[in-house]
Amino acid sequence: MRKTYIIHVNGQRFEVTVEEKKEGGGGLQAVTIPVVTGSSSSATPSPTVPVSPAVSGTAASSPSTPTAASGNVITAPLPGKVVAVKVKAGTPVKKGQVLLVLEAMKMENEIVAPADGTVQEVYVSEGASVNVGEPLLSLS
Repeated sequence: MRKTYIIHVNGQRFEVTVEEKKEGGGGLQAVTIPVVTGSSSSATPSPTVPVSPAVSGTAASSPSTPTAASGNVITAPLPGKVVAVKVKAGTPVKKGQVLLVLEAMKMENEIVAPADGTVQEVYVSEGASVNVGEPLLSLS
């Protein structure tokens, strides 16, 4: 089954196509998002990216406050609940590596490293509720 959605972000129009693929009995989905360049209204589809369901978890929270020396602070892109923290302070990470999983509106969103680096500090723990812009962790 294939569904197409029209989404407006910051005044730009995007057409997103989601196609469910039944491979090995799993609920694998492929998402195609066109990339818009310049002021042209035409869009070039990006490669199809497989998206698979993630596993959730729960625990208590005790966030700390980031300091000015925290380096590159990764903040929450949307409000939600931290369901998995995949790294700890001192962990070396590669660009695109999953750092933590944030659940919002029953959907799990992977927060990934924007660049290679090392985790300096993790400000949240599993089960913590976060708001948009709230610090999650810092990288150096």
